[in-house]
Amino acid sequence: MKSPAYSYIFLFLGVFALSTSAIFVKLADAPATITAFYRMFFSALILLPFLMGNKNNRKELGALTSKQWEFGLLSGVFLAAHYGLWFASLDYTSVASSTVIVTLQPLFSMAGGYFLFKEHFTKGAVLGCIIAILGSVVIGWQDLQISGEALFGDILAFVAAGLITAYFFIGQHVRKKLSLVPYSIIGYASSALFLAIFAAGQQQPFFAYSEKTWLYFIGLAFVATILGQTVFNWLLKWLSTSIVSMSILGETVGTVLLAYIILGEVITLQQGIGILLILCGLALFLLQQRGVRTE
Repeated sequence: MKSPAYSYIFLFLGVFALSTSAIFVKLADAPATITAFYRMFFSALILLPFLMGNKNNRKELGALTSKQWEFGLLSGVFLAAHYGLWFASLDYTSVASSTVIVTLQPLFSMAGGYFLFKEHFTKGAVLGCIIAILGSVVIGWQDLQISGEALFGDILAFVAAGLITAYFFIGQHVRKKLSLVPYSIIGYASSALFLAIFAAGQQQPFFAYSEKTWLYFIGLAFVATILGQTVFNWLLKWLSTSIVSMSILGETVGTVLLAYIILGEVITLQQGIGILLILCGLALFLLQQRGVRTE
């Protein structure tokens, strides 16, 4: 992408789309694994025409090396585990708490970026990361619960944060030589397969859900995944995992705003302060790290 400005515009549009995830999941009346399965399954179906209808995509898929297949399938494993654990966490803890914890991805991505890709961070970028994470904690602080059940949900969300970061690191490596659609559809389809096997093992029903729940499944696939997750996969060709993961902190902001618009929830002063901190932290980080790209 020639203009970094366009990269950041698409990045923030993707973050806003991803912000719908927790709301769709909370509204869907289905087990966590089933919700995650249909999110990945419908996402793969949506992308399938772009794979089959494009000669270059078909040719590229057919020419994949065994190593590329391994990375693609591994990304599916991480993605399946991420969504399965995160959606499950929403059954034990609040949306705010789960979203705040699962968006702590920069803690993993900055460490991984430094050790795996020799990525260096300025003091200003680290400060921006700390400010944004602080803002995320401020938003969810009043909903953080001290109980055995809530703590279990928070732990699930934290592990999910590490898993999605691993998924993005694979993408940062693979997307250098593999186009968006083949990479995404391999990850989504394999993720759906792993989730289906797990759900079947748990004897969870795949059908008999309400019309609204099916619409929420489709919303998760089209809005949160295609317009959110897939945009991130696309941007990994030009932006580092640390920048993508850092920007996902903005998901907390988007979730609060959408809860206000859709659910009529009031934005408190505390949440307003948290939003301001996140935006300031993101701006500082991106300005400091704007020169970092995936070569």
